[in-house]
Amino acid sequence: MNVGLIAHDTKKKLMQNFCIAYRNILAKNDLFATGTTGRLVEEVTNLNINKFLAGHLGGEQQMGGQIAHNQMDLVIFLRDPLSPKSHEPDLDTIIRLCDIHNIPLATNLASAELLVKALDRGDLEWRENLR
Repeated sequence: MNVGLIAHDTKKKLMQNFCIAYRNILAKNDLFATGTTGRLVEEVTNLNINKFLAGHLGGEQQMGGQIAHNQMDLVIFLRDPLSPKSHEPDLDTIIRLCDIHNIPLATNLASAELLVKALDRGDLEWRENLR
């Protein structure tokens, strides 16, 4: 399964901790991330992550392209709803594309944990039929 990882600046540490906690599950999948998030997660987990550009340099659009071509099976976008910055990835684009292509999307820790556990159980295997 292809798993996309994105995090606003204030949520990058949370993404690192999430990936440490679920390293064994994530390691069984192909991981993609915007540049800075991917680098930070790789540093603490040693997971192999396919990194796009940093979000503000086009990484968000690259991830969006993968979603638009139905090449992501799950997206975890830990966002800061209280203080988003203009240079950080735009949630609306990611939500819209995930909705169009019926791709499960987590925007907070609680939904991310539910989806990664579902991924481990095989609950998302139906996605393979859509690709």
